[in-house]
Amino acid sequence: MTEFAFTCTGVRADPYAAGPTLVFRLRITAAGGAPVHAIALRCQIRIEPARRGYGPAEAEGLADLFGERSRWGNTLQPVQFAQVSVMVPSFTGETETDLVVPCTYDMDIAATRYFEALTEGEVPLLMLFSGTAFTGDAGFRVEPVPWDREATYRMPVAVWREMIEQHFPGCGWLRLPRDTMDELLAFRSRHALASWEATVRALLDAAGPPQPQDPPGPVRLGAILPRLTERAAP
Repeated sequence: MTEFAFTCTGVRADPYAAGPTLVFRLRITAAGGAPVHAIALRCQIRIEPARRGYGPAEAEGLADLFGERSRWGNTLQPVQFAQVSVMVPSFTGETETDLVVPCTYDMDIAATRYFEALTEGEVPLLMLFSGTAFTGDAGFRVEPVPWDREATYRMPVAVWREMIEQHFPGCGWLRLPRDTMDELLAFRSRHALASWEATVRALLDAAGPPQPQDPPGPVRLGAILPRLTERAAP
């Protein structure tokens, strides 16, 4: 069987994609300069949160994922990020290819919440490879990509933030149940509101700020003590 080795050499945010997309650059090496006709490659990407440190603000943002910092020895487990496929064209010995990873800004997804909680530094990633390789000098033979093939990469947090800013500049993302969305859409239509921002703003304005409560006035002694003409409870 052909011995394959995989290395991630970089990552970039794709500014022309329809949605948030990261593009990882992979270097693939076939031992001994073996000719490869093609590889149907699968890649599973995991976040390895235990392989970096966290500041106080980051630890607070990660509390909903991993609990209090005192519990992280047990709870700081790998987080699934993505599972993608790519068809690698023919090469001899070594080649490089792009691994395109569509992303989401859905804050209900654990990986997204993890990325959003980080303020700086790098994200430790583990890439696990599998698939089918078509090799051979004369004709071709079919062989699996061994399941133990993997690569590590530390992705700069700045790349993630650049990608999100390209598609959602200065914005957040909120997912709501379908019936709630239907009610919001009906409200927006009734009031001829131009955007979802205007819709939410109208609802907030209608709710108004919380009414301040009057501070308690001075306590009169007579309001607490019984009058002399009244009988106190035994």
